[in-house]
Amino acid sequence: MSIISKDISKAIQLLTEEHVVAIPTETVYGLAGNIYSEKAIKAIFETKKRPFFNPLIVHIPSIDTLSTIVEYIPEKAKLLAKAFWPGPITLVLKKKAIIPDLITGGKDTVAVRVPNHSTTLELLRKLDFPLAAPSANPFSSISPTTAQHVESYFKDTIKMVLDGGACTSGIESTIIGFENDEPIIYRLGSTAIEAIEAVVGKIEIKNSITESQKVETQETPDAPGMLARHYAPKTKTVLTENITETINLYTNQRIGILVFNSDFENPLIETQIILSKNGNLEEAASKLYDALHQLDTFDLDIIIAEKFPDYGLGKSINDRLLRATK
Repeated sequence: MSIISKDISKAIQLLTEEHVVAIPTETVYGLAGNIYSEKAIKAIFETKKRPFFNPLIVHIPSIDTLSTIVEYIPEKAKLLAKAFWPGPITLVLKKKAIIPDLITGGKDTVAVRVPNHSTTLELLRKLDFPLAAPSANPFSSISPTTAQHVESYFKDTIKMVLDGGACTSGIESTIIGFENDEPIIYRLGSTAIEAIEAVVGKIEIKNSITESQKVETQETPDAPGMLARHYAPKTKTVLTENITETINLYTNQRIGILVFNSDFENPLIETQIILSKNGNLEEAASKLYDALHQLDTFDLDIIIAEKFPDYGLGKSINDRLLRATK
């Protein structure tokens, strides 16, 4: 029997009873629980097999709710919230004491956003508490962008997936922290850096990652999604600037390729997915995880992913693909 349902009242009942429910957002589906319920939050970590040192994002229904969970809001945080909420921007701000340390990995800051999804906004408005909701996937696996992705992961461990259709943005929110009241990008995401800089000026990327920096640590990250190994298919995945050269390194293997907008003719390719034939980065981002899910079902030996242009959402896609490599 499917756990997928569009019944918001059922989701409200389960969440109020301290159960975990998967919810849709514009970015990816989240594994949600009452932030004030230790039972629910522990269940999120245990269901995902996520380490407790890795903080969770708190989802709230409106900007007006922000002051109930954070102690201090820098001026540039107010500008970003006004410009991009509801939407895929997460702000890391000084938390109020009421926010449990379990949510924040023991840090004195909390990651918070207002999701831009009508179903989840309706849900949040009807609840008496905010929801913590990391991506609804086992820790480090490919994030889910459909209710079916979530069900395939957790059909035996959670009671419900609230169906809100396919996620429109397709990769996680951009996370922004503050040091001396100045914004810093902790995680690239669905809001392009250029759009952010148009609001607050030049901004540093704190957690830019290169192949040589893919070293896992057990330190508490500043924000969710900052670990070097993340968002990964079970199939070995490599990122390259030259698809043809890389294919020739794996001539005796079943090869799948993931490309931006080009159609590659090569008899060694078992299957290929083009993310946007029109070269649209927003479309490519929205299809990224679904394409990785598909490639992961084809019994391939390797997925070869093409590096994207290094601007706009191309930066965010490259970040996700690099973290998916092994």
